[in-house]
Amino acid sequence: MRTSLLLHFVLLAYLVLTMSATTPKGYTLGDIAKDFSLKSVNGDIVSLSDYKDAKGVIVIFTCNHCPFAQLYEQRIIQLHKKFAPLGFPVVAINPNSPLMVPEDSFEKMQELAKSKHYPFAYLFDEEQTVYPLFGATRTPQVFILDENRAVRYIGGIDSNAEAPDSSTIPWAENAVNALLRGESPDPLRTKSVGCTVKKAPPKPMTPAGTATELEGKN
Repeated sequence: MRTSLLLHFVLLAYLVLTMSATTPKGYTLGDIAKDFSLKSVNGDIVSLSDYKDAKGVIVIFTCNHCPFAQLYEQRIIQLHKKFAPLGFPVVAINPNSPLMVPEDSFEKMQELAKSKHYPFAYLFDEEQTVYPLFGATRTPQVFILDENRAVRYIGGIDSNAEAPDSSTIPWAENAVNALLRGESPDPLRTKSVGCTVKKAPPKPMTPAGTATELEGKN
């Protein structure tokens, strides 16, 4: 009886762990992106809902320090310049913690955006609450939303992370063009080549009876 009960709990624990490991995190294709509000390099608070009149939004998680993000910088600028007039602006978001990478601080973001004359909104996910919603894991990584803010494409900007050439497939551009034609992007997903998102270290636990706690009792 005890052996049977133990086996039951072992199998149950295995199933829970398996389900946790295989359950996708973040948005999947067709999910509606929630509204968010983040600080822009110009000091304004920018929300996804600010783009309510747009036909769609090209959300790109990127940053300052990553060599791949740097290689794609001009291509991100070109995406915005080409598609913003057609109703698909780029919204770039830095998901990295400056505690891990000082080069990705808000001040450094401001400097970079000014020096490169970014024509798109460059936002700071300071509390690191937005990138997990999308399930972003790399910089750069693209999530293309349609007019209903449903996720219609997830992946890379194009097929050449180094430098575009005649054989490069412009995945993000093709996806936006398909949506503008009223069609579904093909492919819907591609591989994102880039640096991993740099998550802030966990905050240390404050032990009971510390000076901070005692101050609050006086």
